[in-house]
Amino acid sequence: MSAGPTRLNDVYDRLWIQSQDIAQQTLKVPFLQHMQSGDLQADVYVRFMIQDINYLVKVTEMLKKMCERNMSQDIYSFMVDRYKSYKKYADATLAEFNLSGVSEIKPIPAMEKYLSNYKTVMNEEEPIFFAVALLPCERLWIWLANHLQESKSNAYFTWKTDNMQGHPEEHYRKLLDDHLKTTEQFQKATKVFCQQMQNEHNFFGDFSQQNK
Repeated sequence: MSAGPTRLNDVYDRLWIQSQDIAQQTLKVPFLQHMQSGDLQADVYVRFMIQDINYLVKVTEMLKKMCERNMSQDIYSFMVDRYKSYKKYADATLAEFNLSGVSEIKPIPAMEKYLSNYKTVMNEEEPIFFAVALLPCERLWIWLANHLQESKSNAYFTWKTDNMQGHPEEHYRKLLDDHLKTTEQFQKATKVFCQQMQNEHNFFGDFSQQNK
């Protein structure tokens, strides 16, 4: 695993521990189980990827807006770093799929809600909570990829290997500890984090319904 050792007293790991039930439920959704067994319908996977590209571009756009807001220097540096990372990945992914943009992609209901929740946090909460909202995707996908039991002959082994590595703790751990010190702040962070974890679960779950 690449998420680093668990520290029970810091916010980064406490948020993850609080949402372990959602992580376990997500791993069991039919979409991922069919991916693991290698019999996921190819057209379902393509639709999944299209929705994920839309997510990537839309979150990149929100990060750009966050970089234009007033905030403490460390949170600003975090937002700029995440924006550059997302922008690089978004541009490369669009090029890989020969897409000029995502204006023609209609989000499925689960994705629409996911992006709507991001916008609510962006517009109504302090910037640190947008950082919290970003973390579930980064941490969950690494965890899922490491827990999927796939062989190299599996058609979806590339998804597993592409998502197994990463060190989100390097970006989030200190930032969250420095800015989420009170019980009230942690409770709000937990609500945002678990909401986004549930959105991830629902996103995978929507495609589980399509693989029939």
